[in-house]
Amino acid sequence: MARVDLAAVTQWITVAVQQFPGDLATQVAERQGVTRATAQKTLKRLIELQWLVRKGTPRKPIYEPGLLRQVVRRYPLEGLDEDVPWARDFAPHFALSDEVFRLAQHAFTELLNNAVDHSEGTSVTVSMRQTGSHLQLLVSDDGRGVFNKINEVFKIDDPAMAMLELSKGKLTSQPERHTGRGLFFTAKMADVFDLHANETAYQHREWEEGLWQRGRPVCRSGTSVFVAFGLESRRSVDEVLRRFSVDGKGYDFERTLVPLKLLLEGHSGLESRSQAKRVGARLQQFKRADLDFDGVNDVGHAFADELFRVFARQHPQLRLVPLNMGPRVAALVQTIIEAS
Repeated sequence: MARVDLAAVTQWITVAVQQFPGDLATQVAERQGVTRATAQKTLKRLIELQWLVRKGTPRKPIYEPGLLRQVVRRYPLEGLDEDVPWARDFAPHFALSDEVFRLAQHAFTELLNNAVDHSEGTSVTVSMRQTGSHLQLLVSDDGRGVFNKINEVFKIDDPAMAMLELSKGKLTSQPERHTGRGLFFTAKMADVFDLHANETAYQHREWEEGLWQRGRPVCRSGTSVFVAFGLESRRSVDEVLRRFSVDGKGYDFERTLVPLKLLLEGHSGLESRSQAKRVGARLQQFKRADLDFDGVNDVGHAFADELFRVFARQHPQLRLVPLNMGPRVAALVQTIIEAS
């Protein structure tokens, strides 16, 4: 007797129940190659697992999507418009608040557009799942991988330094078509953001603000981005966009947050002027740069002098704001700022 793969069924049952609410057992039987009796048992199990809700009468049941929902689609990248899959294949099948709907739409279209324009791949797989507490989105392409692309275009072969540049924002290989806002703002809008590419992974958590941590990479080609939003989130797209304007009211991308802990990978501390120059790279594109020293226990005089005296004098229009400094680091930085 054929057995039903429940994990496979959950990838399409949310759409099927909305298309065939009164004849769902037939769909399960035909798609899984099982008897109607087995299909009925499968539907009962899906109800128990909260994938389905049963209404109607015992003789004429009507099914509806349950608390858990999922849609999985694969698309060829050539000629793909990112708004069409969202509006046609995903948005109609989820029960979301207005705030979470907008956050999800923003992330979905930004990540899918990145795959279309930057991955150099041939296909992309998109999975969106609603649990009891979160909306989860996974976008995976079969392209060259974001860290490989950054190395080719910007000559940054260290993934940690590539992540440092991505974390600043405004990094794009196609400035005539893009502004480099996509990944930056998607990460800030999500509760959970994981980036996997080229045997490297980094993760960002909303409750840890500017901190990026190494993760366990997925063993595959291309780039995969996973984001999750709490279903009760009251965060809005506008709120996040305004947070990175200088006055907190406009929509200009004028402010950034630089997680200095990324420079510690493979190093014992922040000592050199060359490290400071990496921190300062491209910051002149902003009006304010918050320098997050969280996780940085010590810095050398050369590093601090290059950043807070030399670089600061070269770019007087840019305000450097050090954050989360320990006592020793704060004392050194303050001494240099006062002396300059």
